[in-house]
Amino acid sequence: MASRLKDNINSKYIEAANALAGKKSKRRIVAYVESYDDVYFWRTVLSRFEDDKVFFEVMLPSKVNLTRGKKSVLMNFISKEESGKKNEERVGPDMIACVDADYDYMLQGATEQSTKVLYSPYVFHTYVYAIENYQCYAPSLHDVCVAVTLNDHRIFDFREYFQQYSEAIFPLFVWNILMYRNGNYPKFSISDFNHIIEPGGFNVQHPEASLLNVKRKVGVKIRELQRQYPDAKDEYLKTKDDIRRLGVTPQTTYLYIQGHNLFDSIVAPMLAKVCNLLRQERQVEIYQAQAHRTQKRNEMSCYENSLHDIKAMLKKNTGYQQSPMFIRLQEDIARYLSELRVKS
Repeated sequence: MASRLKDNINSKYIEAANALAGKKSKRRIVAYVESYDDVYFWRTVLSRFEDDKVFFEVMLPSKVNLTRGKKSVLMNFISKEESGKKNEERVGPDMIACVDADYDYMLQGATEQSTKVLYSPYVFHTYVYAIENYQCYAPSLHDVCVAVTLNDHRIFDFREYFQQYSEAIFPLFVWNILMYRNGNYPKFSISDFNHIIEPGGFNVQHPEASLLNVKRKVGVKIRELQRQYPDAKDEYLKTKDDIRRLGVTPQTTYLYIQGHNLFDSIVAPMLAKVCNLLRQERQVEIYQAQAHRTQKRNEMSCYENSLHDIKAMLKKNTGYQQSPMFIRLQEDIARYLSELRVKS
């Protein structure tokens, strides 16, 4: 019975509960998210909008069967066939859904899920592919290295590398979006795309080698696609213009590729190599210091005990908050709350 009651909770239910609490009480808005990691991210998005009038409760869509993911969040929509009522939805002014954009933003309504993500006033998405893309925001990666190693020496230019990397993969990214928009994605899936764009053999001192490797693999695949689809030039150019209109540039493509692949297969291994060099540099400084052996040993122990895990620091990274797409997401929340207050 309790499960059935929970399944029927919707925005109107929360609205009624808010009304019962009285006008002087803060308005509670439930924000459904996809996974545990998303709870913290969306808390950082929403907390700055809380005041003496409204607060958010960020939660997973189900505490009963432990289902996770975007589909579970978007099940808060009830179709006409399921409900017997036209356009009935569980989301609303007091119950919102907060999800990763994935490719739904790029697809611009080409699928049912993309339509739900983009056109409901109560569904908010990241614009970039996923929260991992924000965590891997290139201008913030040096700060992550400092947090991990406690060494502020800039030995690698992450911003420049990811600009060049993005420029290398952009033409193939356009092809991948084109294939997903026209339904041919089984012939060039996102997994295929991810495999091609992995740099492989990254070297901190000579990063250009990995970039050349990516360019080579991208070029091979593009020539193959051009042979397979010789009449796709106009569609390709239209797709390229459209995704640039959405905010994707040749220099920022990495923000729109699959997030966990970027995090696990590209950025984390890269940071591991940079951080190893920074640790070694700091350790050499301690060894070469004019101090007693015991003092050096104590200093080394203190330093090593202060080091942090790379992936843990990446997940806590909030240096993306000045990025244009994050600011755009905040503007969406601000607009929603403004309209909410007008209607109240």
